[in-house]
Amino acid sequence: MNSPNTLARRLGTGDAVVIGLGSMIGAGIFAAFAPAAAAAGAGLLIGLLIAAAVAYCNATSSAQLAAQYPTSGGTYVYGRERLGPWPGFLAGWGFVIGKTASCAAMAMTFAAYAVPEPWQKPVAIAAILGLALVNYFGVTRTAAATRVIVTVVLAVLAVIVIAGLSSGAPAADGWASLTVTGGWYGVLQSAGLLFFAFAGYARIATMGEEVKEPQRTIPRAILTALSLAVAIYLLVAVGLLLTIGAQTVATSNAPLVDVVLARGWDWAGPLVRIGAAAAALGALLALIAGVGRTSLAMARHGDLPEWLASVHPRHRVPHRAEITLAVVVSVIVLLVDLRGAIGFSSFGVLLYYFVANVAAYTQSDSQRLYPKLLQILGALGCVVLIFTLPPVSIAAGVGMFLIGICYRVVRRRRG
Repeated sequence: MNSPNTLARRLGTGDAVVIGLGSMIGAGIFAAFAPAAAAAGAGLLIGLLIAAAVAYCNATSSAQLAAQYPTSGGTYVYGRERLGPWPGFLAGWGFVIGKTASCAAMAMTFAAYAVPEPWQKPVAIAAILGLALVNYFGVTRTAAATRVIVTVVLAVLAVIVIAGLSSGAPAADGWASLTVTGGWYGVLQSAGLLFFAFAGYARIATMGEEVKEPQRTIPRAILTALSLAVAIYLLVAVGLLLTIGAQTVATSNAPLVDVVLARGWDWAGPLVRIGAAAAALGALLALIAGVGRTSLAMARHGDLPEWLASVHPRHRVPHRAEITLAVVVSVIVLLVDLRGAIGFSSFGVLLYYFVANVAAYTQSDSQRLYPKLLQILGALGCVVLIFTLPPVSIAAGVGMFLIGICYRVVRRRRG
């Protein structure tokens, strides 16, 4: 029987895959290709594969750890259990601040596709508050809503892929447009930007306390969602480059809309905008659920205010954590732009996965699902991608981590 502060296990493998896939395709398809093309041109295809490889290593670490520790909190819990309270805190803090910024980025992406400029910030805040309300009434509603959103987005992406890969007028220089610019640094920078698109599978691990048969379901769901996302990204990226060329992708505010317009499919332009808005909503919905549950886990251990550890007696969700998150994200939307939110998010999330890889490396042979080499490559990949971020993002990330460290030191001394 569940205790009053324990979450209910209601999610099956399909639900978990949908939540992870909804997070990933919402984060990257409509937001990351343009800056990646600006960094590396057609080298974004190489960057995409590098980001996918790092994400795969991180995913195996998360899956291996989640199978042993099927509880809410993700790498915050894994770091505490395997490495100690401080590494766990740093991972949890990185996830909370990084994904709080991601929530703001997805809300702003939704509003940018949905409404004209003067209305974007109010609509972004309305989306945050509305989806926080959906989460408030239970995780099964979250999974059901995400399933609808993912279905819409996949249908729109199918139209884009068909348009991009169909016969017709290609980019002005055709296959010759597939040239790499920016050297290896540009390629790695594109990988760092595109990694933002692969972080959705973490939502599956952070919801481990609500998944049925977590030892079997979590590893399967994480790798399935990641594999589907990689395939979708590659198809869309190739279609973009062949249809409008890397230079146009790099300078476009809505490159996926430009693909269908370049093929003369004017009727599909509004459809793509609807799909982009739906994708951003799906990512935001899953992000709110994941951040709320990591905040719950941190509050249980005293690393965030204990007030946030409350679970709603009827709906079985961390309602105070999610309400607080909605308020904080709304404030961020009012203060920062989309690019700043993405860069700041990447810093926190990459450090989070660095801790996950190190924690998985310490697991015993009996607990191991994957070879240690994958954890080594994942940790090194995270470090490399962190150093590709803009200096401003690195400085802001370091500053926020210093604030978190000071908070924990003061709290421990008072406690």
